[in-house]
Amino acid sequence: MVAQPVSDTSLISSLLPSVVYTNRAAGGGRGHSSIPQIRKVFETFSVLTEFISVASAEELASAARAAIQSGTRLLFALGGDGTFQSLVNAAYGADVVLGVLPAGGGNDFAAGLGLPKEPAAAAVAMLRGQPRTVDLVRARTADGRVRFYAGGGGVGIDSEAALHANGAFRHWPGRSRYIASALRAFCGYSPLLVKAEFPAGDCPSIESTCLLVAVLNTPTYGAGIRLAPDASMDDGWLDAAVVRDLSLFQVLIRLPRLLKRGELRAGDVKRLRVRSMRITTDRPCMFHGDGEILGPTPVEIEVMPQAMRVLAPLQH
Repeated sequence: MVAQPVSDTSLISSLLPSVVYTNRAAGGGRGHSSIPQIRKVFETFSVLTEFISVASAEELASAARAAIQSGTRLLFALGGDGTFQSLVNAAYGADVVLGVLPAGGGNDFAAGLGLPKEPAAAAVAMLRGQPRTVDLVRARTADGRVRFYAGGGGVGIDSEAALHANGAFRHWPGRSRYIASALRAFCGYSPLLVKAEFPAGDCPSIESTCLLVAVLNTPTYGAGIRLAPDASMDDGWLDAAVVRDLSLFQVLIRLPRLLKRGELRAGDVKRLRVRSMRITTDRPCMFHGDGEILGPTPVEIEVMPQAMRVLAPLQH
């Protein structure tokens, strides 16, 4: 049954018509198959919407930029964190409101907003909700490329795992996809010597041999792994997590806790709150954001406070 709309829809009405971009590959096709239910939700709320199917991040970004230039102000991404990241990068700097309909493997940004896990239910929550301004993360990699991400990024075993998560394990569900990818990445992997510097003077420099360094705007990444449980998406800060060097045996011991609660032991993680960060590694490495490879280290990361408006459930 589709929930009935609330009576006051004037704010959303002022942004119409809207467009929903569907990543056909996200979540093993879950997003594409949920379109009929989502369409019914939008019709119930009298939200005039065009559904556009895309096959790649580049295609989505190109279509979104064209729509924004023609006056579209309400845009949704139906897919995972990577799909939403493509929309964020296309829309950054424009006077628009974005929404995410979670249908990917991770959906950590949607979870951070408090959205339901099912895309149609998330549509109801957003259309009953209100715009919320959130921070973004800007990453400049060694090749000069600048990208924004909304949730979590990092270097180390997680960026290696991202390659497998988008490849051999792309059809696995939820958190198991990312943990299986990380275990696969352990084969032939050696720990990183990482130097982390903080240009804003938030913390002293760190040099450490570690499994990974993550920089998050959301409490979780990798489908609910709670590396930054106290993170807030609108506080103007980034939450960095340095995971100490763990052997495969030590990771396997921690696996039940990771699968059930998405947590590592407190002694395994050093957490910092920073506004900017520069990460250098002792060998060539790739940095990922929202599970998408962004570019090589060294990488400069900074928070962009209050950078984007997104539709979110009503806050109580």
